[in-house]
Amino acid sequence: MNANIQSLLKARHQVKVLALNTNKYFTKDSDIPDSYRKQTGIEFIYTDLSIKPISAFLNLFSKKSYNIERFITNDIKNKIIEVLQKDEYDIVQLEMLHMTPYIGSIKKFSKAKIVLRSHNIEHLIWERITHNTKNPIKKLYLANLTRKLKKYELENLNVYDGIITITKKDADFLKANGCTIPLDEVPFGLEVEEYQPSQNKFEFPSLFHLGAMNWVPNEEGIKWFIDKVWPLFHKKYPTIKFYLAGRMMPDWLSKLDKPNIEVLGEVPDAKDFIKSKAVMIVPLFSGSGIRIKIIEGMALGKAIIATEIGAEGINYTNGKDILIANNPAEYIEAIEKCLADIEVCHQLGKNARALIENQHSLEHVVKKLESFYQRLL
Repeated sequence: MNANIQSLLKARHQVKVLALNTNKYFTKDSDIPDSYRKQTGIEFIYTDLSIKPISAFLNLFSKKSYNIERFITNDIKNKIIEVLQKDEYDIVQLEMLHMTPYIGSIKKFSKAKIVLRSHNIEHLIWERITHNTKNPIKKLYLANLTRKLKKYELENLNVYDGIITITKKDADFLKANGCTIPLDEVPFGLEVEEYQPSQNKFEFPSLFHLGAMNWVPNEEGIKWFIDKVWPLFHKKYPTIKFYLAGRMMPDWLSKLDKPNIEVLGEVPDAKDFIKSKAVMIVPLFSGSGIRIKIIEGMALGKAIIATEIGAEGINYTNGKDILIANNPAEYIEAIEKCLADIEVCHQLGKNARALIENQHSLEHVVKKLESFYQRLL
């Protein structure tokens, strides 16, 4: 979201940001830099998105999607109306499906075109999570949530004026499932110059993962790697370390006591952490959209090993700018390839960096955004 904001500001558009401030990712208003506040007029709405056991249980007997219902509050609605009454806008861009319930209020108080920026196909994430869940009771509950979320997502495909997906795969899925409004894919972009590969030596050999661990697909993937891959790999290479970094580490990871796995938690500087290690591991088996941490790792010239699902949305060439591994044997083979020769890491990283420069720069993103907005206007 911030990459989009920065790209539009850089292209001299006026941008207003209205953001939910949640218990999950709480930000102090005073922590926002004055320059950013001045450029975006950013305002927060505090929203408690924690799971309420009673509400979650009662939702079992409702046709409504609990995933969406959690985001519906009068505070959000009233703040949206207040902002729209102050100024006129050409475009109101909704970040993610969960803001869809406020379309009625937006249309009532604004003539702006409403665009959904679809980060993922939400129900596909939950379908994959449900499929990979072993506990039968939890599996039934997740299947119920997923069914209602899917119904909501597909029934609301055409309530916007346009949809922007992050990947072509997601755009094709929406078209195939009844989307008839203007639709385009605009990839995640970053300020490439701010991501310079390290000129210093990094720890070689070493493995690392970086990601928020309160996102279910990340936790699920890392548990798979630790349970299925690490015992086999560590037996062959007992001196190589695997570093885990990211916010919101669950208790089972924080208390993990396995040889040569270091659980660091949230690190002071993500870029410095990525630069300091050799091979990024991204073992995802659920999810949709695009993995921003992979894009950042590629921009920083890192060798990356990911599952096919982890690398979705990136126009990669397996073996050239990323390595794909979907099972323990393939993962160990890919890791061995990287760690046998540091030049393999360097070449993968160099090719990865070139791909990001060509396809994921902010300039590339803003041109596609502007083109789509003009079509709507």
